[in-house]
Amino acid sequence: MQKYAFYIILILLSVVAVFSNIDSEAIIRKAEDMSKGKTMQGTFKMKIVTPDYTRNLTMDMWNDGQERSLIITREPKKEAGNKMLKIDKELYSYLKATETSMKLPASMMLQSWNGSDLTNDDLVRESDMVDDYNIKYLNDENVDGSKCWKFELKPKPDAPVVWGKIFYWVRQNDYLPSKVTYYDEDGVLHRTMLFQDIKQMGGRKIPTVWKVISETKKGYYTEFKYENVEFDKKIPSRIFSLRELER
Repeated sequence: MQKYAFYIILILLSVVAVFSNIDSEAIIRKAEDMSKGKTMQGTFKMKIVTPDYTRNLTMDMWNDGQERSLIITREPKKEAGNKMLKIDKELYSYLKATETSMKLPASMMLQSWNGSDLTNDDLVRESDMVDDYNIKYLNDENVDGSKCWKFELKPKPDAPVVWGKIFYWVRQNDYLPSKVTYYDEDGVLHRTMLFQDIKQMGGRKIPTVWKVISETKKGYYTEFKYENVEFDKKIPSRIFSLRELER
């Protein structure tokens, strides 16, 4: 009996050793950087699917970290020229048809962004996963045939986030994100994000399709597909200005 107890202790110690060698924050940081970079610019197509209709848009975008971004709609024609500008925690919109711009008030932050499964608040509150959450490695799991690390993220005290808990899967062979699930403070699953169609683009290997699935509205999802993208190239500051928004 003592012999078996000894072996069990060795196994447990080995498991603890494996867990302790996993730097959860470093892995999440690398996964975020692999898919987003320090800056990012390119063109993507957004497909919004509901039980009643499907809507397609083409957009150009420029991102400078979590703080600044500009999105310009190119298609469909009736919406071409519409813009969305983010500066820190402020969000501004420009409507080409009326040639008017406005800062979005708090009352509009929970409205759907462009009819998608993201809200205006999602754009403003895009989090730095490492800065805003305590990260814990849980176990290894397979997602779509790829072996992944599974992490649990819980908000740090006073972090400006809306989610009560996040689960994040990272592929072990290339450190790319594979899947993320978002829960509210009551533990209710609201959204699943899948990272698909991995290929070379912009000088690096990335998931070129991001799919956001609503878990509270059956049959609703939004798919983002990169047409082209460039990473870590300097973007002129004027791009992220109110003057550029109305130009």
